[in-house]
Amino acid sequence: MENIYSSLVSSLPAFLTGTLGPIILLVFRHYFNKSKQTKDPIKDAAKNGEIICDALESIMHEVDCDRVWIEQFHNGGHFYPTGKSIQKFSMIYEIVSADATSIRQTFQNIPINLFSKSINRLLDHDTIIITDYKDESVPTYGLRYLAEENDCKSSYLFALKTIDDKMIGVLGIEYTKRKKTLSDEVYNELKVKVAQISIVLDTFLRKK
Repeated sequence: MENIYSSLVSSLPAFLTGTLGPIILLVFRHYFNKSKQTKDPIKDAAKNGEIICDALESIMHEVDCDRVWIEQFHNGGHFYPTGKSIQKFSMIYEIVSADATSIRQTFQNIPINLFSKSINRLLDHDTIIITDYKDESVPTYGLRYLAEENDCKSSYLFALKTIDDKMIGVLGIEYTKRKKTLSDEVYNELKVKVAQISIVLDTFLRKK
């Protein structure tokens, strides 16, 4: 299985020069500099949100997409009568272009089993690339009807994983006004950025 962190390792030279931008600098400043860390959870959450939103805005600008978002997994309650946790996901972050519609409120507290096919694909292969939802030969992993409802022509989904390869969420890039095929170079750069964002989220979730 392709590991999302292998992309970061293979792109280390570029990562240390041009790609090592404000996202990672902020990570080191706010999370790895122990003398400057705060125990204020509200301040931590606000700083983390700023880092993620800046990263998503950067991605939107670079790939000229219409929507970019992050969904994170969480515990959404318990089954009766076993008490077993209900695994759900919610769209926590979303950036949209000026003439695109927001879908964030639609994707709150969604049971994971409703999207088991696409999630299993991401667990095993880290990415889902759908360049044209109207092309019947392109696998859509049960996402075609959502694309129709949300006017999505093309989408690129990336698994967000911890350093120990546990999936904690999904980053999505969507094109609503036109279909779009990204070059291999852009796609590989995106994988590096997704790995960076994964580090930010993983570090924040582990922080006590």
